[in-house]
Amino acid sequence: MIDTHCHLDAAEFDHDRDAVLASAIGTGVRGIVLPSVERANFGAVASICRMHAECHAAYGIHPLYVDRAQEQDLDALRLMLANEPAVAVGEIGLDRFVEPHNDARQLHFFVEQLRIAREFDLPVVLHVRRAVDAVLKELRRLRLRGGIAHAFNGSRQQANEFVKLGFKLGFGGAMTFPRALRIRELAATLPLSAIVLETDAPDISPNWQHEQRNSPDQLPRIARTLAELRSISLDELIFATNQNALQVLPALSALH
Repeated sequence: MIDTHCHLDAAEFDHDRDAVLASAIGTGVRGIVLPSVERANFGAVASICRMHAECHAAYGIHPLYVDRAQEQDLDALRLMLANEPAVAVGEIGLDRFVEPHNDARQLHFFVEQLRIAREFDLPVVLHVRRAVDAVLKELRRLRLRGGIAHAFNGSRQQANEFVKLGFKLGFGGAMTFPRALRIRELAATLPLSAIVLETDAPDISPNWQHEQRNSPDQLPRIARTLAELRSISLDELIFATNQNALQVLPALSALH
């Protein structure tokens, strides 16, 4: 299995990171994508990925971190991409959920990072909250090789638009809650070819770990939930979502 979104560098894992990774590998997780959130953690992500062959880096500036970002951080991003292996630019995007939000500043850093992704011919890992249409607008304007809309929570129409632009949709812990009817319906009925698995650990914990730290070893149970929602076998679900991840993040293919 491939966890397409996991912040293994987060402080929540500082005391047991190696054990968390070993547990994930023990449950069948063979690839983990680590998106960065700001220049300050580029180095931590790179270090973990150098030490662990299962971990693969994405570098970017998260919309919730742009208020403390500087223009030279974009140059630092280019430098990382030029000198370190990376499967994507990310985690980048727009967030209109957390208040207050500086829409203009978020948009500036998002657009500049889309341009960097195009410059390096890399896919992007997107963070999108209450800003799906605004993100889609920029993706149509600045065409690139696609990527992943992480923790997808939009409409079916918006899902279809992402797919048309070469994106896969990330589903994880939110889908495991019985009351999450809209997300579960999408997870059950969208084309299987459009879906990848993720944990977003330590965040978006699944139903059985509500308000606890999430971890990548929960991916198999998340996968089982999705297989049950779609009425297919777990093996079929894992094979398809792995192929989807390798297709949308081609740099992973050389590593698996």
